[in-house]
Amino acid sequence: MGDTAERDGRRAERVSGEERRARRLAACRGARRVLARPGFLGTLRERLALLDAAGDVHDLDERSDLYGDGVVEALQDKVAGLLGTEAAAFFPTGTMAQQVALRCWAGRTGQPAVALHALSHPEVHERNAFSQVSGLRPVRVTSEPRLPTAAEIRGFEEPFGALMLELPLRDAGFVLPSWEELTEVVEAARERDAVVHFDGARLWETTVHFGRSLAEIAGLADSVYVSFYKSLDGFGGAALAGPRTLVEEAEAWRHRYGGTVYQQFPAALAALVGLERELPQLPAYVRHARVVAAALREGFAAAGVPWARVHPEVPHTHDFQVWLPYDADVLAEAAVRAAEETGTVLFGQAWERRGPGLACTEVYVRAAGLQWTARDVTAAVADFVSRLPGPAGG
Repeated sequence: MGDTAERDGRRAERVSGEERRARRLAACRGARRVLARPGFLGTLRERLALLDAAGDVHDLDERSDLYGDGVVEALQDKVAGLLGTEAAAFFPTGTMAQQVALRCWAGRTGQPAVALHALSHPEVHERNAFSQVSGLRPVRVTSEPRLPTAAEIRGFEEPFGALMLELPLRDAGFVLPSWEELTEVVEAARERDAVVHFDGARLWETTVHFGRSLAEIAGLADSVYVSFYKSLDGFGGAALAGPRTLVEEAEAWRHRYGGTVYQQFPAALAALVGLERELPQLPAYVRHARVVAAALREGFAAAGVPWARVHPEVPHTHDFQVWLPYDADVLAEAAVRAAEETGTVLFGQAWERRGPGLACTEVYVRAAGLQWTARDVTAAVADFVSRLPGPAGG
C-alpha cells in the first residue's frame, strides 16, 4: 500500500511538473516582454523563415550538401578562421564531438584519464558517456564552484593525458577564471605533459570577460569544441577545432560514431546565420546582463526578501544564476503566474531544488533583454515577490 501511494505521489509530481513546464513555455511564447526569446520557442514556419533569409550568408542557389561538403565545409572554414585553428569539423552534437576529441588525444598520449571538474557537462549531463562509450576515465580535479586552479592541477595525485576545461562552467553559475588564472592552469597542465581541451560550448560569450579575441582564447588550448545553438540560437550542431591532423582523425571517428550525416544544410545554414548576426551582438548582451543582475539584487533587497543571491554578482557572460530561499515549486508557480497575468517574463527557466527551502534558476539575457531598463527589472521583481508567501510576499 505504501509503495503504491509513493508511486502515485511521484506520478502526480511528474504530471504537475510537466503541466507547469507547458504553461511556462506557452507564457514565454506569448509574452510581450522577455529577457530572452530563444528560437526553439518559435513555430516550424518561423524557424524555416530563418533559412529563407540566409541568402546573405551563403549562396542558396548552390547545390545542397552531401555527407559534409558544400555549406558544411564553408561553416567549418568559417569556424577555423574565427578560432585561429588549422581546421574544424562539424558534428551533430557536442557530446559526440568531445568524446571523439578526447578519444583521439588518449590514443596519442597513451593515457585514457581525462582530468575535469565534477560539475562539467560530461559528468553531470551525459550519462557517463566518456567511460561507457569511449573508454575514457574521467578524474575529478575539484568540485568547488569555480574552475580548477593551477595549484590543483600541479598537485593532483593521479596521472592524466588531457585536461578538459569548460568555459564558462555552466553548473557553477556560468563562471570563468581570470585570463591570468586560465593561462596558469594551461601551463600547469603542460608541465605534466597533458594536452588541454576546451569545452567551449559557450566560448563565444567569453571575450568581454577575458578581454581577448576568440582566436587568442582558443589559442591556449590544443583543441576546442563550440556549440552552434547555445549562444548563436542555431538549430543544433557543434564543431571541433584544432590541428589539421587531429581534425582529420576526428572525422574518421565521427563516421564510426554515426555522425557523418547525409545532409546537414539546415543546421549549417542556421549556424552561419548565427555567426553573422548573433555573434557580433554577444558583447552587448554580456554588458546588459550586468545591468540586469544589479537591478535584480536591488529589487530583491527593496522587496524585503530575507536572502537572495545573484551569482556571479557581476556576470561573466550573459547568463547567470539567481538563488532564493523558497521551495522550487513555489517559485516556479509564482514565475508562471506572473508571466501569464502580466505578459512579462522575468524568470523563463525552470527552478531547481538546491536544498531544503532553497532553489536556483538560470537567467539568460539576449536581444529582447536589451529593451529592459534597470527600473523595468526592479518593477518585475516587486511583482514576482508579491506572489510569494511570507512577509516579503503577498
